[in-house]
Amino acid sequence: MDCKHRLPLNDGHFIPILGFGTYGTAEVPKSEAEKATKIAIDAGYRHIDAAFVYENEEEVGRAIRSKIADGTVKREDIFYTSKLWITFLRPELVRPSLERSLKKLQLDYVDLYIIHFPSALKPGEDLFPKDENGKTLFDKVDLRATWEALEKCKDAGLTKSIGVSNFNHKQLEMILNKPGLKYKPVCNQVESHPYLSQKKLLDFCKSKDIVLVAYSPLGSHRDIRWVDQNSPLLLEDPVLRDIAKKHKRTPALVALRYHVQRGVVVVAKSYNEKRIKENMQVFDFQLTPEDMKILDGVNRNLRYVNYDFAIGHPEYPFTEEY
Repeated sequence: MDCKHRLPLNDGHFIPILGFGTYGTAEVPKSEAEKATKIAIDAGYRHIDAAFVYENEEEVGRAIRSKIADGTVKREDIFYTSKLWITFLRPELVRPSLERSLKKLQLDYVDLYIIHFPSALKPGEDLFPKDENGKTLFDKVDLRATWEALEKCKDAGLTKSIGVSNFNHKQLEMILNKPGLKYKPVCNQVESHPYLSQKKLLDFCKSKDIVLVAYSPLGSHRDIRWVDQNSPLLLEDPVLRDIAKKHKRTPALVALRYHVQRGVVVVAKSYNEKRIKENMQVFDFQLTPEDMKILDGVNRNLRYVNYDFAIGHPEYPFTEEY
């Protein structure tokens, strides 16, 4: 992926516009993450998006290292994102958590480390801690203190860049207005696709020099743990299909291209070799201004992933309009 397929971050680094998502559903064995990541790197992906909570960083790290070892890429060619899980938002847990990820990966640094979600849960080894009645155990953390701990990780060279995920504009403001702020978040990674265009949040982020990174850009892989199975299928949308037909592309490529033309970084997840390769074609065609306008009109503010377990938390982000 050449330099024209990257966006500048506000700290001087660059992020490849097309990312490969490594999140695996419950049905997928972890070994698949290793295989798929190797295929993705061979196909030309240089941005690998992962997270502690996916519980497959060992496998993904192995794939990256094997592609470095066989000469396909150098470490500096790869842009690797990891995420701080919400049971580790207390400032004293931030660096140990990043170090755990690095140990699993067997890498010296990550390129981007982001707060996965703003609602803190009770610290411990349980990723989704609950009480005896099955109620999620919340924790109270000042996200500004969490952010300061991320800044220290950047200063220590454990991560090149730092950012957030699933933050609303008020939570971003809180970080940006923090007294003594050393580094701005470089990005906010959020769910976005033609059914959830996130226009207001995108405009806000652009005004603050923060890159919007879209996950579930194809409308989500419909993991039963997260997604209402009755929600509409984005890729079957007639408008999307018409535009795809016109350009002789798949609806998935049109959905990805829509983001690219809005200046949004897009994280596409697939464990299917044909689709992994096909998604790289996002740079081979252009949507017209009219196509873009039509796609803007498809927005329904439909969120596939609600993080229901965090509803009721004082820092639950999705009660705000954007």
